[in-house]
Amino acid sequence: MFITLEGPDGSGKTTQARLLAGWLQEQGYPVVLAREPGGTAIGERIREVLHDPTHTGMAPWAEVFLYCAARAQLVAEVIRPALAAGQTVLCDRYADSTLAYQGYGRGLDLEALQRVLSLATGGLTPDLTFCLDISPEEGLARRQRGGEEWNRLDRETVEFHRRVRAGYLELAGREPRRWIVVDAARPVEAVQADLRALLRARWTGGGAPPAL
Repeated sequence: MFITLEGPDGSGKTTQARLLAGWLQEQGYPVVLAREPGGTAIGERIREVLHDPTHTGMAPWAEVFLYCAARAQLVAEVIRPALAAGQTVLCDRYADSTLAYQGYGRGLDLEALQRVLSLATGGLTPDLTFCLDISPEEGLARRQRGGEEWNRLDRETVEFHRRVRAGYLELAGREPRRWIVVDAARPVEAVQADLRALLRARWTGGGAPPAL
């Protein structure tokens, strides 16, 4: 099963992905935890370029192709082999991030982005996507309070981040069978409890890996 966590900056995706992966492993499921951009030696180098706050002149489509290059490597090197081996893959961001940030955030053509994403991923789509929803103001404030990496995209305007959030919610509304929106403004433990309960419910409904 291929599960992704999406959402605005500061929504807690990395923390929740790590906790959810640990819980799944405790249940006896083989889990591969991945992240975007990065997750491979090549992808991590690309991440450095993308997140470097000094790269203020990066063109929007250059940004897209860099993200997609890292994604193509992650799919080929990590995600597809893990899925083929029967493992559950849990990924902190995936292709929907490009639609939200470069599509809705930067205003690039969504259909063109979809074509590029299809090439980069080979058409691989998550089975389930959790959207951790939070207001841009609260999300960015969280990142500052936590002393997290303040990257190039974090420095965009609040209006940009509002468009990204709205984009995520629109994407979720278009594919309700794949997306589940979770209120991420609550304490970490409450959000994690919801993710586990929602995953159990999805698996009970027939969308789960077979019992061990």
